[in-house]
Amino acid sequence: MEARLENITVVLHEPHIPENIGAAARAICNMGISNLVVVNPKNYDLERIQKMATVAAVEIVENIKIYNTLQEALSEFNWVVGTTARTGSHRQTIRDPRQLAEELVDISQNNKIAILFGPEDKGLANRELGYCHTAVTIPTGKCTSLNLAQAVMVICYEIFVAGKDLSPPFTPRLASFYELEGMYEHLKEVLIKIDFIDPKNPDYWFQNIRRFFSRLKLLSREVKIIRGICRQLLWYMGTHQRQDQTKATD
Repeated sequence: MEARLENITVVLHEPHIPENIGAAARAICNMGISNLVVVNPKNYDLERIQKMATVAAVEIVENIKIYNTLQEALSEFNWVVGTTARTGSHRQTIRDPRQLAEELVDISQNNKIAILFGPEDKGLANRELGYCHTAVTIPTGKCTSLNLAQAVMVICYEIFVAGKDLSPPFTPRLASFYELEGMYEHLKEVLIKIDFIDPKNPDYWFQNIRRFFSRLKLLSREVKIIRGICRQLLWYMGTHQRQDQTKATD
């Protein structure tokens, strides 16, 4: 089974250099991927982009989707992969490109996948990686700095060659980014009300919960169940709070 490349999109978050956008377009074209998204580019000089993309990738450049925010750009995807050169205890499990590619062969059969790359100067911040289900790091030697288009090529190459001799298990359609973000906000509201997380800085304390759910590959129907539980908990707490207030005034 091979990856369904039409379900895979490369997302460039806040790229600074137009030539890198063009070179990335050429790289994904080489590897059979045709979907490119650019989020809040700092300099979208189409002439410079097309020059680096060459004639081979002109159609990809013409069909680039541009968004103002990362949340908007990721809303249609079921699985988001973040790329990072940095690791640490506060970051999710890190895959290498080959390991990641083998997983994506299966996931791509029924799900839309985004491969997210950060700005050239600093990469993805912790907040942006928090939107990702998993992360990947490209191993390097002493020179650890990779050009953006080089990084795109390495990841896309591994996806292209993966799955030639694999028969991975079937994965049904996963919950979309939009569905998951709605669930997280619902959960956050409940956990703040029951004092499970600090209301002064809820996003910081909620990161571990996001990482936990990201490992589960939640289906759309499972997200609906969790949100249903949240609604019932909020209703129950609201009802009993009103009853307590009524008793207090009697």
